[in-house]
Amino acid sequence: MQKVINVLAVLSFLGTASIIGGGSYVYLKRDAIVEDVKAKITAAVTQTVTNALPGLVDSALPELPKATGPALPF
Repeated sequence: MQKVINVLAVLSFLGTASIIGGGSYVYLKRDAIVEDVKAKITAAVTQTVTNALPGLVDSALPELPKATGPALPF
């Protein structure tokens, strides 16, 4: 029974140590993580706007007339 308790204690220590280690890593690297996410979001938004822009411009411009009327007199 003592061996089972020792194994559970070691597993608990390893789990706690990994949580503390992971949390410390994220805390220390938070600025780099935030900048990386900002860069990825900016790139995605830029790509989306670039792809959508030609369609928006084409739909906003009126079509040129196919024929014109006679010249206006002075």
